[in-house]
Amino acid sequence: MSAALARVSEVAATQTRVAGLACRLDGSGAMYLEADATLVVADLHLEKGSSFARRGLMLPPYDTRATIAALADVLDRYAPRRVVALGDSFHDRGGPDRLGGIERATLAALVAGRDWVWVTGNHDPVLPPTIGGEVVSEIAVGPLALRHHPAPEACRELAGHLHPVAKVVRHGRGVRARAFLTDGERCVLPAFGVYAGGLNACAPAFAPLFPGGFTAHVLGRNRLFAIDHRTLCGD
Repeated sequence: MSAALARVSEVAATQTRVAGLACRLDGSGAMYLEADATLVVADLHLEKGSSFARRGLMLPPYDTRATIAALADVLDRYAPRRVVALGDSFHDRGGPDRLGGIERATLAALVAGRDWVWVTGNHDPVLPPTIGGEVVSEIAVGPLALRHHPAPEACRELAGHLHPVAKVVRHGRGVRARAFLTDGERCVLPAFGVYAGGLNACAPAFAPLFPGGFTAHVLGRNRLFAIDHRTLCGD
């Protein structure tokens, strides 16, 4: 086991394969591609709180700081060679300009010295060079295409956009939590941002992506739970 993986041995994570590539699904909602030493996160939605505030919807203005702190923690644990953010990293085009001084400096420190790739999304189709890293519409890692919007006609991809959550009901009590959805060839990652909402995995949007069904790897407090799609419940 590498030193990086040894550091995460006591952190909620599960090992699986997507398109034949070994990867770890981390309890934070990040994915680590082992052979390529690449950490993948989706839908950070930085500055969502300030975006809502501009429209008169007042939320506690700490979402960006909390999301960046969670990202810093997972980067420290895995020490990846490369980071790929799968789009909607900012909640809108003005998000990078609204970063507070502390958040801006912390994010810049995370990006510096790494191969950092920002994939554009529907919320952030244009990203300024001031955030550092490389901006692309999608990127390939081995047989996988890494993009924001899942493409039903493709099969080997990592994508975000849909913010999957899984709901399970047992003994009259329901639990709803963020989840990775995968059929072994494609994986839709959960949103990483603390203010990002979620779409139930039973929603019609997921059906064309997983015609043969999928496993939901549900984020728990101390572990991930692998649940067959047939046992999940709608909202």
